[in-house]
Amino acid sequence: MIDLRNLDVRHMTIGEMARLNGVSEQTLRLYEREGLFLPLGRDEKNGYRYYDIRQSAQLDIIRYMKELGMPLREIRHHMTDWNPARLKELLLKNRDAIERRMKELSLQKRAIERAIDSCERYENAPPDGALLLEYIPRRQMYIKKNVINFYDYEISEYEKILRALKEDMTARNIPPIYYANAGSLIRREDFLHRNIFSDEVFVFVDRDYVDEELITVVPPGFYLCIYCDRFDKEKEYIDRLLERIKEMNYVVTGDYICEVIMEMPMDYQERGMFLRLQVPVRVEQT
Repeated sequence: MIDLRNLDVRHMTIGEMARLNGVSEQTLRLYEREGLFLPLGRDEKNGYRYYDIRQSAQLDIIRYMKELGMPLREIRHHMTDWNPARLKELLLKNRDAIERRMKELSLQKRAIERAIDSCERYENAPPDGALLLEYIPRRQMYIKKNVINFYDYEISEYEKILRALKEDMTARNIPPIYYANAGSLIRREDFLHRNIFSDEVFVFVDRDYVDEELITVVPPGFYLCIYCDRFDKEKEYIDRLLERIKEMNYVVTGDYICEVIMEMPMDYQERGMFLRLQVPVRVEQT
């Protein structure tokens, strides 16, 4: 802390001015180069800068405007040509930019939370082929309909479908972070008749960031689930689901969902995916 009792407040060095106002000497030199804040004078012999404590008021204004997000060139303009209307316009723009950034950060945080949840579910998931009855809360998804049943094609066709999904999401202003872990649907009647047909892919989304009319709600409830570590096992595991449904006298109440819990690097020819294959059910009353 600087001792004001012995300070010549009308003839302060750059170091004293900096310490008094809680800034660095480099900051004062920068402000000087920008023509924003000049020393009161210079010593003719040694070239040292000298400041007056009364200049602190000007420095306070500069620092306040900087905290409001104003660039130095705008601050200089306002310091030399004060215009409240122009200042208000600039502040409104800064506020809107901050709000956009806050929304982006909130969306990024939500994406990180989803990724953490996926990691934890993968770490604690049962082994491949395990069948479980699980309660799953309400979810929201965006569904993209395609023109083909991708189960009739090789994995390369699935990749084409994912490219189309990404393009479609961009056109509808759906944040690209939701593109991760796209899944697929088989409608209830097709599933019950083991018609392995899907011309729809989906991504899970949040209401706060996607237009309401684009959202399909997946109701909460109990789902018969089987975990699967390879895409090419899916048809076999669908048979296991159907067998367990018959064995336990379950009633299928909705569509089959192939959810990607985690994507893992394998090789350039195929995605490494850990899946939760699931179908909503209830127990048939006897």
